[in-house]
Amino acid sequence: MTTHVPTRRDHVRQMAAYNRWMNDKVYAAAATLAPEEIMADRGAFFGSVHGTLTHIAVADMIWLQRFADHPARHAALDPVRGLPIQRDLAAQPFGDLASLTAHRRFLDGVISAWADAVTEEDLDHALAYANTRGERFRKPYFYLIMHFFNHQTHHRGQVTTLLTQASVDVGATDLSGLIATV
Repeated sequence: MTTHVPTRRDHVRQMAAYNRWMNDKVYAAAATLAPEEIMADRGAFFGSVHGTLTHIAVADMIWLQRFADHPARHAALDPVRGLPIQRDLAAQPFGDLASLTAHRRFLDGVISAWADAVTEEDLDHALAYANTRGERFRKPYFYLIMHFFNHQTHHRGQVTTLLTQASVDVGATDLSGLIATV
């Protein structure tokens, strides 16, 4: 019996699938709350469920725009090229859950298409970028991508806690639920 040894590219694609799956679950759970409950300051780092979900979306956009500068120039990232560059990680550009949900679906589509396009060779590249304060860095692309997905997971964990405290069950959240049995 031959078993497939997962590659880094496989891992990127798996994380993109997990990102979309979890966002669908979290946004559906959040939508069961009244608008004022979604916006209520619950003492989280970004205040509310809406504030935390917005932070994830803003950070995702920042990273996707950085990833768009990769020499491979993945066409899947064309939709984020030329969009305004956000520098404030606490920005609240979405006034309600509906507009934030539409943007999240757009981002998840871009992320999935880009993850499908990434090659093993792309992952070996060191990406030069500037952080939101303008400081310059050059770091391994694969590690930056893992940071990107880990950041989403970290803050979605905060949102699931806020939702649980509001008596909303998000359901299963484990990545292992998506991994095929070997």
